[in-house]
Amino acid sequence: MPDIWWKADPQDLHRLTDRVSSVYVERSHLDRDENAVVIINKRQTVRVPAAMVAVMLLGPGTRVTHAAVSLLADSGTTVCWVGEQGVRMYAAGLGPSRGAGLLHRQAWLVTRPKERLAVARTMYGMRFPGEDVSTLTMQQLRGREGTRIRKYYRAQAARTGVTWNGRLYKAGDAFAAGDDLNRLLSAANAALYGICHAVIIGLGASPGLGFVHTGKATSFVLDIADLYKAEYTIPLAFDLAAQGLTEERDARLGLRDLIARDKLLGRIVTDVKNLLTPEGTDFEDSEANLLWDEHLGAVPGGTNYASDTLAHGMTDNHIAVIGPDIDEAEPTS
Repeated sequence: MPDIWWKADPQDLHRLTDRVSSVYVERSHLDRDENAVVIINKRQTVRVPAAMVAVMLLGPGTRVTHAAVSLLADSGTTVCWVGEQGVRMYAAGLGPSRGAGLLHRQAWLVTRPKERLAVARTMYGMRFPGEDVSTLTMQQLRGREGTRIRKYYRAQAARTGVTWNGRLYKAGDAFAAGDDLNRLLSAANAALYGICHAVIIGLGASPGLGFVHTGKATSFVLDIADLYKAEYTIPLAFDLAAQGLTEERDARLGLRDLIARDKLLGRIVTDVKNLLTPEGTDFEDSEANLLWDEHLGAVPGGTNYASDTLAHGMTDNHIAVIGPDIDEAEPTS
């Protein structure tokens, strides 16, 4: 099995401003030593300055201490618990940016029909290289995309000799409907969604504010994943079916290898940033503790604006689970 300690060599990882975009860890223990995260396994020990990492992807077999997570959070590093080689994100922590600038920019774009349509056109334009989609409506774009994908499925079937009878998918259970090829497509797409989700969270954008898709907590994830399906998941599923490899694991591992080979994570980072903040955009993502005001726009936070009233504090309506002190002696009988 190839060495997968790093998702890529450190010098090859895509940079987000002055950070390495991601570090993938598997079958290792994470702890803290001063301002560095120490990653330990049976083969080696690696010290990673916390402030250099935008996204820490924790794969199977990984253990992490409270001190390590605290340091990563203080450094503005996203922590994502993911499947093998970064596919399928199960949970995520704080994003690398403590400011909400990118999220506000995304919300501004998605709530204005003209700007939202412009982003959607850009997304479709990325799927139709060399074609002018600047004047097409959403209905026209959807129709063109449907025609393109139908032709692409047929071309892949002709290339591999695998019979194609159409896409079948059952909401809520991706693997309950369709033949082996459909199940491979569903499995590969699910893995791709995990990668895109991790990148979006890592950048501080919202996975739910989509431009083409809407109504789901992962609408923007679906938007971004659609940019790469024709290049990755569709041909992969046909290739696996042609080889008689029909298990979900085959699709997951196959996509994992393609992601590592092409350094897709860095490409997704670039595409998301270019969609939300294209060149020439006046964009500020600095951290600021402000309160919204309908007249002034914003006022400083951390200030008690009521001179004669008591500020409400936290209640004790919560549950705490606290273990014994480390040095506390065991009770004797």
